[in-house]
Amino acid sequence: MHDQLAEHFEAHRANLRAVAYRMLGNPGETDDAVQEAWLRLTRHGPAGIDDLEAWLRTVVARICLDMLRARTSRREEPYGWHSPVQPDDGDPETETVLIESVGRAMLVVLDTLGPAERVALVLHDVFAVPFDQIAPIVERTPATAKKLASRARQRVRGAAAPPSPERAEQRRVVEAFLAAARSGDLDALLAVLAPDVVRRADHAALTPGRPAVLRGAGPVAREMRLFGRRAAYAAPALVDGTLGAVVAPHGRLLLALAVTVHDGRVTAYEMIADPARLTALDLAVP
Repeated sequence: MHDQLAEHFEAHRANLRAVAYRMLGNPGETDDAVQEAWLRLTRHGPAGIDDLEAWLRTVVARICLDMLRARTSRREEPYGWHSPVQPDDGDPETETVLIESVGRAMLVVLDTLGPAERVALVLHDVFAVPFDQIAPIVERTPATAKKLASRARQRVRGAAAPPSPERAEQRRVVEAFLAAARSGDLDALLAVLAPDVVRRADHAALTPGRPAVLRGAGPVAREMRLFGRRAAYAAPALVDGTLGAVVAPHGRLLLALAVTVHDGRVTAYEMIADPARLTALDLAVP
């Protein structure tokens, strides 16, 4: 019986990991949640379970909700730009696949939602779970669960203007800027930066001794080459309604870049890493 139960569970493991990762955004916590679901299944047994997939999804969602609530109660401040990035436990390649399947910016924005909002949005919008099934998980009525998901959806999409040729051009420039920073290609950086570009930054975003304001394409490009490793964790995002970027190792927000684009080049950008400022930002998926 145990072997048969394990076989049925393994058939659903990939889907359970997908549910948990979108809720938690952390590979280690994702595996913990799935393992806890298995332990609960072994304690409960198959008796009385008509739909194992739905039962397991509900159990994982409740486990994730508890983990999100616990995380919220002890939330740590974001660490500074100069802080070393320590990988989570687990296979880095697996984590990369998970992040790319969701989107780095999406994980950052999901992390700004309340636990119940995040669970309701993920279950309904990603996995098509009806609200009458979501309601008991988030301990709300179906109507309230629907409002939670709607509010979360608005936060994810943001209040920015609809797509336009100008917005598409801004995204192209931001993506070129990030790509040049990742590669450390000085010529590519100089090509995407305006000659009189201005870089501003919070103290928390800088290594000791770096100025809060830096001017000119040459100095700015040379500085960005030093930060190429961090740029590997960057992705375009809407920052207060304008196209910019978030830097999020393992899906956790490290800093945000508010970028100004004019005539196809970056004319200014600000590196925001102060915890209070990060919390106050309106971040959305572009």
